[in-house]
Amino acid sequence: MRRPDGKLDEEKVFKDPVHRYIHVRDELIWKLIGTKEFQRLRRIRQLGTTFLTFHGAEHTRFNHSLGVYEVMRRMIGNLEKKSEWDPEERLVCLASALLHDVGHGPFSHSFEKVFHMDHEKWTRRIILGNTEINDILLQMGDDFPAKVANVIAKTYDNKLLVSLISSQIDADRMDYLLRDAFYTGVSYGQFDMERILRVMRPQEDQAVFKHSGMHAVEDYIMSRYQMYWQVYFHPVTRSAEVILSKILHRAKELLADNYAFKINPVHFTTMFEGEVTLKDYLKLDESIILYYFQAWEEEEDPILSDLCQRFMNRRLFKYVECDPSKQMLIWPELQQLFKTIGLNPEYYLVIDSSSDLPYDFYRPGEKDERVPIHLLMPNGELSELSRQSDVVEAISGKKRTDHKLYFPKDLLTDQTTFPEEKRRILSLLMNQEG
Repeated sequence: MRRPDGKLDEEKVFKDPVHRYIHVRDELIWKLIGTKEFQRLRRIRQLGTTFLTFHGAEHTRFNHSLGVYEVMRRMIGNLEKKSEWDPEERLVCLASALLHDVGHGPFSHSFEKVFHMDHEKWTRRIILGNTEINDILLQMGDDFPAKVANVIAKTYDNKLLVSLISSQIDADRMDYLLRDAFYTGVSYGQFDMERILRVMRPQEDQAVFKHSGMHAVEDYIMSRYQMYWQVYFHPVTRSAEVILSKILHRAKELLADNYAFKINPVHFTTMFEGEVTLKDYLKLDESIILYYFQAWEEEEDPILSDLCQRFMNRRLFKYVECDPSKQMLIWPELQQLFKTIGLNPEYYLVIDSSSDLPYDFYRPGEKDERVPIHLLMPNGELSELSRQSDVVEAISGKKRTDHKLYFPKDLLTDQTTFPEEKRRILSLLMNQEG
């Protein structure tokens, strides 16, 4: 029988390598964790193809989602001591933290680029659709699923609550920096989360931080900066992402041409046709993707077969630094040379660009404008972080972009065929770095 206060008779505890323990006392949260839509996240890695670069990066969206819930639970516990919180708002906040990534597809961002999808939209569809998650949320009231969906869409009336899960310093980022650093074995993502939570103070529209905790916030910003360039944008990981996306593009092209697959991609049909249903989407996870990739190693189409073998056996593309202005001058010649030696440049000559804005101050009206981090000064006034921190000021508003050109070097160093053309290609590619 359900308790009137919505609590479990006994607290449930998950052992966690990052937060030590994850505590669940609310019946709502416990039921949501048990849904098939949430359990699906066990079969989706948090860092996509990063496991091919950092072999420990096998953790999942399930791990991360529990972690974000736990960070949020601790945030709320600290904030409740400093302000009044509506009990229902607390559950909206916790449910939103837990479910914020439930719409992610296999290999996450690479998958989204190929199929032009947005995981946040799928998250809202799962929350509002014919799902076990929706059934459980409705037990809290007819409008409860919409409240959770609005938090994730950043349209919820309570802006403070939205900022706790989506801002420049939020529960999501705090968990993934610590968790990804732990599982990749790097030290860049470490910061003092406990200190940040202690100096957090609620305001009407966002949480702010006591000036005395500024150095902990600085450390967080710099940790994020380092993680993006040392882990998230690692060139080997990006090579794997390039090959993965090209596999999916090739399969889509072959399906459109009525190619006779040995293993027909039935799980992808509606995805390729742009008419995917919620039921079809929820059937997709990384075990399904890898099943097809392994099967397609034996396909008669040489491009699909080769790309799948490369991905499954980690024979990735090599890369050179790419200067876009210089690349435009040699691109037509490179493409023609690739065609001459029998390589389709659409699949074997790929430019990949990454960019990040580690911290931004408020720029009203600009696209994707970011609400800045504010410090609560000793006199009670608020001051934007970069105005107080020389370290953060140095990187504020500065977008760093990196371009790389990926290609199958192993096929170019084999001089048994087209030696002159291959030497010319390698010369052009090496000049990109020079």
